[in-house]
Amino acid sequence: MTGMTVRLAGLALAGLTLPLGSSPATAQSSPLVTSARASGAVGERFDGYLGFAVAPSAALRAQVDSINIRRRALYSSLAVRRSVTPQDVGIAAACELMRRVAVGEVYMLTDGIWRRRGPGQPSPRPDYCA
Repeated sequence: MTGMTVRLAGLALAGLTLPLGSSPATAQSSPLVTSARASGAVGERFDGYLGFAVAPSAALRAQVDSINIRRRALYSSLAVRRSVTPQDVGIAAACELMRRVAVGEVYMLTDGIWRRRGPGQPSPRPDYCA
């Protein structure tokens, strides 16, 4: 196990739960963000935040920034309760968020390269996820 995998396993064992499904921190109900994800303009990153695979419009940037601000607040809150860093929580969240990347959506792993999930491909999985 790598050091990162050990830390993430420790977060899981410590009872860290990431309410990512219905949390406002990850809500993407905006038609603009939903469309951008489907087109490959926006995707999940290895650090638990959304990123831009192509230059965004001002409106899209504002909506994604708002989602990321809410995620950061959630990660910070959970980090304080678990005595870890917000970065550790974000990386742990990314393990779950990457499992939700749909076929056709883009994602970025730690190498910084945007990839598109193709038909028949498994969900992306960062190497530090247990």
